[in-house]
Amino acid sequence: MTTEAVLQNAFQALASGDRGQIAAVFTADAEWLSPPGNATSIALNATHHMVGRDAIARFFSGDFPRLFARDLAVTFNHFHADGAWGVAEVTVAATLANGNHYAIDYCFVFELRGNLIHRVREYTDTARGHRMVFMGGRLCPER
Repeated sequence: MTTEAVLQNAFQALASGDRGQIAAVFTADAEWLSPPGNATSIALNATHHMVGRDAIARFFSGDFPRLFARDLAVTFNHFHADGAWGVAEVTVAATLANGNHYAIDYCFVFELRGNLIHRVREYTDTARGHRMVFMGGRLCPER
């Protein structure tokens, strides 16, 4: 399977919200690194550094939908794959739990091990994210 196909499959799994499908695209010891203090992790009282496929799958199937409540859309702007590495520039848009509109650009850097994702580094404009997520107060119920 090509790197591009692995990553397309991964984004489809993430979009499914299905814990099993999400876990299936990551190595057991996978890591997802987001910027420290990002709005999503603060709003959801979640870590910015997830370790293990189960933690990643739990976040995207359970926590993520509590903030990104509806109309979630991911637009691929640019994509590059080379061997065990891939880079995707995407725009994520959604209606948040408090009704605010969310639209922000991300850059994801993927490191693969075989046909599975081993590490994801996420880059985004954290100040813009905070403005969109926290405008109007607290979004999500406590855990």
